[in-house]
Amino acid sequence: MTSAPSRRGVLGLTAVLAALPTFRATAAPRRPAAEAAPVADPRHRLWWQAPADEHSMLEQGLPVGNGRLGALASNDPGHELLLVTDATMWTGGLNDTLDADGQFPYGRQDFGSFTLLARLTVDLPDHDLSTVSGYRRTLDLDRGVNGTSYVRSGVTYHREIFASHPDDVIVLHFTQSGGGHYTGTITLEGTHGEQPAVSFGAALANGLRYGAAITAYGSGGRVRVNGPDITFAGCRELTVVLSGGTDYAPDAAAGFRAPSLDPERLARTKVQAAARHSAATLLRTHTADHHALYGRLGLSLGTSSADQRALDTWERLRARARDGVPDPELEAQYLQFGRYLMIAGSRGSLPLNLQGLWLDGNDPDWMGDYHTDINLQMNYWAADRTGLSACFDAFTDYCVAQLPSWTELTRRLFNDSRNRYRNSTGKNAGWTVAISTNPFGGGGWWWHPAGNAWLCNSLYEHYEFTASRDHLEKIYPLLKGACEFWEARLLTMTLPGTAREVLVADSDWSPEHGPLDAKGITYAQELVWTLFGNYCTAAAELKKDAGFAATIAGLRKRLHLPEVSPTTGWLEEWMSPDNLGETTHRHLSPLVGLFPGDRIRPDGSTPADLVEGATALLTARGMESFGWANAWRALCWARLKDADKAYRLVATNLRPSTGGGNGTAFNLFDIYEVEKGRGIFQIDANLGTPAAMIEMLLYSRPGHLELLPALPDAWAAAGSLTGAPVRGGFVVDLHWREGKPTEARIRSTGGRTTTVAHAGSTRTVTLKPGTAVTLRGFGR
Repeated sequence: MTSAPSRRGVLGLTAVLAALPTFRATAAPRRPAAEAAPVADPRHRLWWQAPADEHSMLEQGLPVGNGRLGALASNDPGHELLLVTDATMWTGGLNDTLDADGQFPYGRQDFGSFTLLARLTVDLPDHDLSTVSGYRRTLDLDRGVNGTSYVRSGVTYHREIFASHPDDVIVLHFTQSGGGHYTGTITLEGTHGEQPAVSFGAALANGLRYGAAITAYGSGGRVRVNGPDITFAGCRELTVVLSGGTDYAPDAAAGFRAPSLDPERLARTKVQAAARHSAATLLRTHTADHHALYGRLGLSLGTSSADQRALDTWERLRARARDGVPDPELEAQYLQFGRYLMIAGSRGSLPLNLQGLWLDGNDPDWMGDYHTDINLQMNYWAADRTGLSACFDAFTDYCVAQLPSWTELTRRLFNDSRNRYRNSTGKNAGWTVAISTNPFGGGGWWWHPAGNAWLCNSLYEHYEFTASRDHLEKIYPLLKGACEFWEARLLTMTLPGTAREVLVADSDWSPEHGPLDAKGITYAQELVWTLFGNYCTAAAELKKDAGFAATIAGLRKRLHLPEVSPTTGWLEEWMSPDNLGETTHRHLSPLVGLFPGDRIRPDGSTPADLVEGATALLTARGMESFGWANAWRALCWARLKDADKAYRLVATNLRPSTGGGNGTAFNLFDIYEVEKGRGIFQIDANLGTPAAMIEMLLYSRPGHLELLPALPDAWAAAGSLTGAPVRGGFVVDLHWREGKPTEARIRSTGGRTTTVAHAGSTRTVTLKPGTAVTLRGFGR
């Protein structure tokens, strides 16, 4: 018998766990009791009538993932192809030798790139697409399962593919009804020169070790290893299990490696452990785990027509764009697809990068990196808003693990005399980042001084949703270090034509816009103002560093806050009345005080001219851009309570992508047109657009909640949103009819008091954590 662990021991264990590799041995998962399979709900099922072309997998392949290990599946009857990824499969390194201009190198070898782990194929020579009928493939969002079915010679064949988080494997399960069988070959091969094998292990040039393994078992036939492949013959059923990963560890002190981990051996261990169980058991374990997250949020935006429901997903997208008729069930599916991607791509490993967890090769644009001037932040706007706060942890853990390296790089390199963004005060403290970051503490491209503030504000907003003191403790060093950086960086300036002295940010550009050397850019001023406020609140809550918090509060009072240009009537992007850039630029950098910030509010608490200036600038930016830029625009219009414009931008992102153009691909991935005729997948719009849709239905900040602030006509007839977290520590179940709330249930998850508003009327709700109240009668 052992004694209970001491508090010191628990804290020590927590520190150890924080540095564990993302691919690691784990205890056997809990197996849920056998029960009847849930009935697939068509509202949560996407479907198509054709497999993916293996040369267009990013536009057509269907994604599966367990938060770390992912794949794109082709669902071809005779040649199933899976392109397999691990979130940590990265080239590059710390990248701490600056270029001649004082900025970071930015290439696949120095900075590094996200790359594929493996290719898995299952060849069924007698199941060529031309020989089958009734083909259909599906993505069941609720169960987290990719399915395929077709008929050949009177036999119906089925396959299911899923990525299990509890078992840490990808499973392919082939079945049939009608007396058929499966005969063919399974091949696993690496993508960095490895030869086909049932397991392989190797290392990248940066020393990162990786490995993968497969096994298979069947019934009614024969399955055996045949040289580098697995062959099977006469099987009534067939199950293929794959696992793999790297020796990456989120620990700067260990060089981001787990030296004792053998990825190939661990992959073999995992597939062998999973193969001791039936495919039904593995599936039941997976679906219980997946649905526990997916089922937290319910959404109805109205009822689609029978004709719309009869179309497959691609044809529905095309019909919606062609006819201009809202398809509320499809629009709700798009939001839920974003949640599916979050669950599949952000659990227990690195956060979602520009590609999420999915690749079609080893050369993604921008290296599939973490852009800190919008994309990484946008990837996580939907997590808390859609009931997936647990998926936010990958973002938090990434920043915590990178902090030692970010701090050291800032100390050694930021004030380099060649860096045009260096601190002209000559002082240097704390930490900041580059525009691009990798998993090894490294930066790429240009320095991004205000990036530290935006990352911190995103991390702090998670605290506003969850009221988690543990989270606040974890991010406190990040907040404090960022404040130390800005204490050293801010400059005193006398405002032209006045005797008033203010603090402004040193030389920077308004990402990714220009000019390259401007002081007091609106982007930095807004982010730092919010950072300072968040830090002071955190220090008070945690009872830490009262003296430093007082200093930061004093600096905040002296910060210059952006004004409206008397020349353009727009909120100034730079400390100039002139427009110094591209009017319709994709970035909304000067509008961070509107969204994701809260300084600019159309509720009477903000000077009207400031709201009008922000509205004018947003109008000038236009309504057509890349998917992620449209999502940001939609969020801003939602904050301004313009339902029509917000909805139009959502609809624009749902427009089918053709010829590589901006829009939604065959598989619902968002396509970014990098040049005429060439589009790439970038995941941020798939996650930013759902965030915009939620903001149209609920706006919140600590102490205030507004119902249906930007409800469009297309969703007004009747609908519901249940299980939606809001800032301040509450969860909301909301129902509406004819554009008005009919019922709102407010449950406290840590919050105590908030006002609930709609159409000018407000009610104050006071609750104890764990209790709830139901409000009715709004708008009568």
